[in-house]
Amino acid sequence: MENNTELNKNNKATDNNKEVLLSVKNLCVDFGSGKKKFKAVKDVSFDIYKGETFGIVGESGSGKTTIGRTLIRIYPAAKGEIYYKGERISGSISKELDKKVTNEIQMIFQDPMASLNERAKVSYIVSEGFTNIHKGLDHKTVNEAVEKSLEAVGLLPEFASRFPHEFSGGQRQRIGIARSVIMEPEFIIADEPISALDVSVRAQVLNLLDRLQKEKGLTYLFIAHDLSVMKFISDRIAVIHKGRFVEMAETEELFKHPLHPYTKALLSAIPMPNPLLEHERDVLIYDESIHDYSVDKPVWTDLGNEHYIYGNKKEIEEYRKELHA
Repeated sequence: MENNTELNKNNKATDNNKEVLLSVKNLCVDFGSGKKKFKAVKDVSFDIYKGETFGIVGESGSGKTTIGRTLIRIYPAAKGEIYYKGERISGSISKELDKKVTNEIQMIFQDPMASLNERAKVSYIVSEGFTNIHKGLDHKTVNEAVEKSLEAVGLLPEFASRFPHEFSGGQRQRIGIARSVIMEPEFIIADEPISALDVSVRAQVLNLLDRLQKEKGLTYLFIAHDLSVMKFISDRIAVIHKGRFVEMAETEELFKHPLHPYTKALLSAIPMPNPLLEHERDVLIYDESIHDYSVDKPVWTDLGNEHYIYGNKKEIEEYRKELHA
């Protein structure tokens, strides 16, 4: 009975009427074994509410992409549990649940060129996952679904007969988004979907993702290393450093009251559009040696209003004072 109660909690609306769509509990992901074992993700916990955009930001190699690929079951979890709509989707699951996860959770990859099969036409690329899940569909039904998905992302139906190399980077990323949208998912993991695109195209893709979210009621996990992009698209942001969350809060709260030194360093690196302010901007350098965790061990703590921070007792007291100063 206790386990059932705990499971149900993962799908209940919170006190502020937000329904938890996906819940991650103490997730750890390892690569290799023995002395060569590398801990890519270390004891990460978070919830993603239905209809929101939850962002994970950090430097390259920090573990953010690994989290995304573990949620979609590309990588196995070494420890911890992942719940989707109250059902555990980490570890061994039934074929029926695996099919449900494949259908309802999709991923948009970082490199729109590398993630598309160069030898396949757009119609096949977009429809491949759809026909694998919905077997036995006739060509007319599949073609109509492909055209509908292409139109949803702003591409012409006749593009279906072309190959990926005939398109620009922005158009290729739209094809990748169409490949996800055709599945009619509820949850999309966007892994740095604009980092490989020209600056002029990035806003178009972000606006497209925002429009699709409103039209289809989608929930996003948005992964990026650029906090300025995160400010535009995310409702809440988690900051990750070397596989561990160090701070998490609503976007506006995080930008107004950054507490962890690593978060402050990331924010200080955002370029200023004003040349005068850019010239005077001081970029902070994060030094891990400022933390003394030899005796007073750090814990993941809620400071209130869902503003979480990683630190020991002494640091938590200082963070509280800074927050309420």
